Amino acid sequence: MATTEAEGNQAHREKMARVKAVKDRIYASKTIEKGLLIVHTGTGKGKSTAAWGLAMRCLGHGLKLGVVQFVKGRRDTGERHLLERFPEQVSLKVMGEGFTWETQDRERDIAAARAAWEAAKAMLQDPELHMVILDELNIVLRKDYLPLEDVLAGLRARRPDLHVVVTGRNAKPELIEAADLVTEMTLVKHHFAAGVKAQEGIEF
Repeated sequence: MATTEAEGNQAHREKMARVKAVKDRIYASKTIEKGLLIVHTGTGKGKSTAAWGLAMRCLGHGLKLGVVQFVKGRRDTGERHLLERFPEQVSLKVMGEGFTWETQDRERDIAAARAAWEAAKAMLQDPELHMVILDELNIVLRKDYLPLEDVLAGLRARRPDLHVVVTGRNAKPELIEAADLVTEMTLVKHHFAAGVKAQEGIEF
C-alpha cells in the first residue's frame, strides 16, 4: 500500500522525536567541564589548520588565546597575519627556526625548541588564557629535541580549566595516552603528488 506524503512526514517526525529523546539523554549525562588536552596528528593535511579553527572559535567568543609555533618560524603564514590583528586577545610566539631540512643545524633546532617550550610553560600557567596552541610540538618531540617527560609534566601541571591543542604528525604514544581528544588526519590524496606546489591560503 502506497504511503501518502502526509504519512511519510508524520513517520519522519516520530522518528526524529525518538532520536532527539536519545540525544537529549546522552547530552544530559555529560556534566563534566574541564580543560582539554587535544592532539591533532597523522600523515594527512589539516592538523594545524584544525587548530586555527579552534582559535577562531576562541576569539569569536572574546576569549584569550596563546600560540607557540615550534617549527614554522621562517614561513610567512596567513594564520600569523590573522592572529596579529587581535593583539588584545592573542599572545603569539613564533619560535621555530624553520623545518630541520632548512636549518641543517641540530644544535640550533634544539635551542629553538627549548626556548619555545619555556614560552609554552609560561602560557600554561597564564590565568588569562582560555586556550594554548602548541603548533608542531609533536615534531620536536619525535626528534627528541625536548625531554618527553618534561613536556608531559608541564602539560599535567597546567591550569585545570585551560584547553591545550598540540599539533604535528607522529604524536608520541605517551602524549596520546595523556590526551582527552585525539584526531588522526589520514592521507587519502594530496595535490603535491600531482606536482602542485604549496599555495598561499592553503598550505600557509
